[in-house]
Amino acid sequence: MFIGEYQHNLDEKGRLAVPVKFRAKLSKGVVVTKGLDNCLFLYTMEEWEKLAPKLAAMPISKANTRAFGRLMLAGAMDMQLDKQGRIILPEYLRKFGQLKKKAIIAGLYSRLEIWDEDNWNKYKKGTEKQSVDIAEALQGLDI
Repeated sequence: MFIGEYQHNLDEKGRLAVPVKFRAKLSKGVVVTKGLDNCLFLYTMEEWEKLAPKLAAMPISKANTRAFGRLMLAGAMDMQLDKQGRIILPEYLRKFGQLKKKAIIAGLYSRLEIWDEDNWNKYKKGTEKQSVDIAEALQGLDI
């Protein structure tokens, strides 16, 4: 389970340290892909192996499902943590996520999200202002 918010620096080679508390869960490798809201999604191999077949099985006759499948599957990269607990994000993922020097790693239970710090702060500020409206819109989901 991934929860919490962590700030880490991205170095000039695109290396990003993963929070220490998550490294054991990620020791078998990870998949990082283009996410939503201009962030990256990071999955354990186990979670990715559950998600990827569902993405691949979406109907190719619908433009939206083709587009989403391309975003998630073609945008994905599998990788291993190095000895210092870092991943190397390829340039195309850094560019998509608009990542600069400071990144936020946010735990969302079954995945981590990687955000540019400025984008995260703007997004978080906006959603926090709308939290009551968002909660009411989710009424009926048994939460």
